[in-house]
Amino acid sequence: MPLLYDLGIRLYHTGIRVAAGFKPKARAWVKGREHLWERLASKREALQGCLWMHCASVGEFEQGRPVLEALKLEKPELPILITFFSPSGYEACKNHPLATHVDYLPLDDRSNAERLIELMRPSVVLWVRYEFWLNHLEALRKAQVPTFLVSGIFRRSQPFFRWYGAAWRRVARGFDHVFVQDEVSRSLLAGIGVDRVSVSGDTRFDRVAQIVRINEELPIAKSFRGTGPVLVCGSTWPADEELLNEAFSLLGKTPKCLVAPHELNEADLSASEQRFPKPLVRWSELEGTTGANIADVLGPEPGATLLVDRMGLLACLYRYGDVAYVGGGFGEGIHSILEPAAWGMPVIFGPRHTKFEEARGLIACGGGFEVGNAEQLRDILDLLLNTTALRENAAEQARCYVADRCGATQRVVRHLRTHIP
Repeated sequence: MPLLYDLGIRLYHTGIRVAAGFKPKARAWVKGREHLWERLASKREALQGCLWMHCASVGEFEQGRPVLEALKLEKPELPILITFFSPSGYEACKNHPLATHVDYLPLDDRSNAERLIELMRPSVVLWVRYEFWLNHLEALRKAQVPTFLVSGIFRRSQPFFRWYGAAWRRVARGFDHVFVQDEVSRSLLAGIGVDRVSVSGDTRFDRVAQIVRINEELPIAKSFRGTGPVLVCGSTWPADEELLNEAFSLLGKTPKCLVAPHELNEADLSASEQRFPKPLVRWSELEGTTGANIADVLGPEPGATLLVDRMGLLACLYRYGDVAYVGGGFGEGIHSILEPAAWGMPVIFGPRHTKFEEARGLIACGGGFEVGNAEQLRDILDLLLNTTALRENAAEQARCYVADRCGATQRVVRHLRTHIP
């Protein structure tokens, strides 16, 4: 099985390089790993004995971030290495002040895994949620580096629990401790002999609650909001935007929209401009302006759109909305619905959310709403935007859902303290 896995990794790498000729994301993946070893070698001395946290992308980083911040607060001298699999994660966090160095995860073959450990000599390793690169984890086990999984979530369909998953099961048993989000995950791991497991909850709740406590003000969004109501469309893909456009045409009176698309390249931004109510202005065009200038640009029309073409603002932008639509539910899966929920916003999303416990939880408590077509979206928007009592009740349910589930970070950190040098 390890030989088949290694072959699969090589084929995947080859496929990415081929795709780089015509897909921007693949090109960024390949280009980002150029000179990787030179960058790491230049940081070798600074990173000796580091805490290494690996994440797939931005969402997983935000999930692991509360743990990292708590440990760094207790041990400010501890060097931090953060690695990402995806270019979007790296680009968003490459200059993060918590880190001594941020880079890409090397390709998961045995020589790369052993080389990375030899270079950095990490003292403790945190992997977040569901990143399982077999050769890197096996190398960490052999080097006896304490390795932990934070906010893990497991499902019966994963390779660990299938007949062909022997190699995956061996790696899962190599973690010094696994912190999982729920009892289902703990039970599944117990069934394959992984017993160093704690049900700690999901650290994302702590992170989104922290964002609300910090309460960062964004003057452009504040001026755009005015008296509202405002629909915040977060992490939208073309399918989401086309659905919204159709729902607006059925709604009659279009809401004021604050839109933060998932993709910020010029082609996608131009396409987004065609799908949302006019007048429309981009965030970058308003930087350096005053509230009065924003009003002059948009005029008096109620259905104006502010298109956010800057990365890293969305979690704070939800502060200025009344209702949220979160994208991804008509593609591979919804993006973060906890961010708007933490601000006390009813959250609307598409049908592909079955892997997300928070989606089921928000629907059950009345703070989340699934839509499958434009007519359903029209009806929900009409109710939430125009019925104050209903909107406020849904908002309170969403806020309470998040507040009641905070605390995972401290449960994880209490255990990790004994492993930090």
